[in-house]
Amino acid sequence: MPKATVVDMTGKKVGEVELSEAVFGIEPNQNVVHDVVKNHLANCRQGTQSALTRAEVSGGGKKPWRQKGTGHARQGSTRAPQWTHGGIVFAPKPRDYSYTLNKKVKRLALKSALSDKAAQGNVIVVDGLNLDAIKTKTMAGFLSAVEAKKAVVVTPELNENVVKSARNIPGVVTTTAKLLSVYDIVNANQFIVDKAALAVIEEVFA
Repeated sequence: MPKATVVDMTGKKVGEVELSEAVFGIEPNQNVVHDVVKNHLANCRQGTQSALTRAEVSGGGKKPWRQKGTGHARQGSTRAPQWTHGGIVFAPKPRDYSYTLNKKVKRLALKSALSDKAAQGNVIVVDGLNLDAIKTKTMAGFLSAVEAKKAVVVTPELNENVVKSARNIPGVVTTTAKLLSVYDIVNANQFIVDKAALAVIEEVFA
């Protein structure tokens, strides 16, 4: 059964905790993780790029010169793609890049990402992840103590003090136990989770 180190807010090790085999101990499926990350990035795309085709560029109504006898190649419009100020061939148009994935695929990818972090020893459990006030220095000191740089920090419920203390620290993402993102987990080096949030994760995703 996988295990994780338990630390306090000073970064001092205070024990170990056994992780759920069903969530943190499966064989990671890299293909599914790749599919979910690709889906996340596609869903983030705005799809607002746009350019004009030759039919949409103003001008070009008159044939630039007669068809034959000039020595030039025949031309029908000064707004054809090969002309300066002409239209764009196969111009990109606004479109929706988003698509959906099966819920079971998403859940398997999440378990795979968590299991990979656990196998590498990058799951850190905090015995009471809480801050008395919004203080970036305190949060940065804690992350430094546990040697975490790029990290995803998980709380059981929305904790405004934790969120606002961490939002200006580069590479640190905060979330809640029920809103875990496979992309955030894969993109982070450490998975830092409150002990109460760990219980929620194991209950919801087991």
